[in-house]
Amino acid sequence: MKPLARYAALHSYVELGRSLGIDPVELIREAGLDPAGVSMQDRWVPAAAIADLLERSARASGCEDFGLRLAERRRFANLGPLSLVIRDEPDARSALRIMSRHEHMYNEAVHTRVTERDGIATIRLVLDLGGPGDARQSTELAIGVLHGLLRGFLGTDWQPLEVRFAHAAPRDTGTHRRLFGPHVTFDQDFHGILAYTTDLDAPNAMSDPQLRVYAQQRFDAAPSTQTTTTVDRVRELIELLLPTGRCSAEQIARSLGVDRRTIHRHLAAEGETFSSLLDDTRAELAQHMVASRRHTQTEVAELLAFSSPGNFSRWFRKRYGCSPTQWRTAAGAGGSNIATR
Repeated sequence: MKPLARYAALHSYVELGRSLGIDPVELIREAGLDPAGVSMQDRWVPAAAIADLLERSARASGCEDFGLRLAERRRFANLGPLSLVIRDEPDARSALRIMSRHEHMYNEAVHTRVTERDGIATIRLVLDLGGPGDARQSTELAIGVLHGLLRGFLGTDWQPLEVRFAHAAPRDTGTHRRLFGPHVTFDQDFHGILAYTTDLDAPNAMSDPQLRVYAQQRFDAAPSTQTTTTVDRVRELIELLLPTGRCSAEQIARSLGVDRRTIHRHLAAEGETFSSLLDDTRAELAQHMVASRRHTQTEVAELLAFSSPGNFSRWFRKRYGCSPTQWRTAAGAGGSNIATR
């Protein structure tokens, strides 16, 4: 499976695109992405599609610094749950260590590595899109976000010793120098940021020791593996697509940048099928929706993509041994009589 990234990577993309006179919605479609999905920050899509969108946007707007302009609009929160931990780390070194170790939680294509020698810290960044393709804008977006993270810890007056890019310089380096300072170089052997090691030890003024303990406890409770399985990816997309009426193996395959047979093959290797995942996800959602009383039975049937309330009711009774009405009544009485199996 190709590396995925969260839609959060495109935070403020639509606003930036419109400010530069391009049609962001049309460009999103041309890149094979869903315009309606951009607002779903935690939805995963192929990282290569996001990279393609940024390249198309740079060409359409005539802005070679499109990725950097987007980076300027990013916030800690765009890193998702990881931001809660990073914000309260005691220093920049600790934050970088956490981010590098768990970067798969926000972008599977981004890989960072920190080395220190003779008082200089080198933060290297590699972008792996799973295949060929131009990644200039995505790389500059990632470096810009990394630089913004460091400034959040070290103060807005902080400047790196050097910011390096492996690609050639743009015609106008004004945005690069405004954002990074005077020491920006191109045609280097890697992408990255150089800083004094003492900078990484500077105390984090944002850190709250008590909140840090709480955030780490919540964070550590989540699965720590860096391998996101196909089952995890498909289950998440089923939850997102069910209410849209477009939850099919074909649509999920397109969202993951592969064909339908590839999805079935990967699921089979993990002991699952699309049908079983769809049914199990429906069951989990149905329990909560029926018990919550926020939706009528007709609305629940529509949200879970059943053809009629009657079909939903028959499926529910077969699954749980009681009707949705009986389940809701039992839930309102405290749930002691809810039948499960």
